Amino acid sequence: MASEEQDGRLHAPAVERNREPILAVLRTVMPTPGTILEIASGSGQHAAWFAPEFPGHRWAPSDVDPDNLSSIDAWCRQEGAVNVIAPRVLDASAENWPVTDLEADLIAMLSVNMIHISPWAAGLGLLAAAGRLLPDNGILFLYGPFLRDGQPATDSDAEFDRSLQARDPSWGLRDLDQVVAAANAQGLVLSQQLAMPVGNLSLIFRPEPR
Repeated sequence: MASEEQDGRLHAPAVERNREPILAVLRTVMPTPGTILEIASGSGQHAAWFAPEFPGHRWAPSDVDPDNLSSIDAWCRQEGAVNVIAPRVLDASAENWPVTDLEADLIAMLSVNMIHISPWAAGLGLLAAAGRLLPDNGILFLYGPFLRDGQPATDSDAEFDRSLQARDPSWGLRDLDQVVAAANAQGLVLSQQLAMPVGNLSLIFRPEPR
């Protein structure tokens, strides 16, 4: 659960635990400078900490919850992340995304811990948008826990999955094969699958050659 600072910054402890391993991966896979669209930015901690590591890129945070936008702004001011543009409301499940201003130089899409804490329609919408918007040299980066052959990777993942579904039956860990198949249907191929701490995965999808 996120806590709130006096200046409006929401604080999500999981971000502090995963930011260094994620950053290590992003440094190796991020394409040439352009715009990075982050989906489900949440508190904004990732945007504020990652963006300065890619000074040649423009970071575009977004979230479905309008109340999170002020936290994203506050974190970016706190961290001096000058290459972050104003956050926007974006519902990943929507057919049309409000990103026409980003499309000319969009090079990467990033979503951390989103597809299991949202309806599957949001995951499908994310994959459809990536297939539609990314250039040939672009990437879609996903991070989080996934089921493998329909089973949780760890006991803690199993407990987490149960807790998510108790909160909302449309939430829950997604099966890796299901995610890859849905990505393939949108013209995306899984180019890298990297093991991360506590059983999580980093998945890097790229457009099929057109």
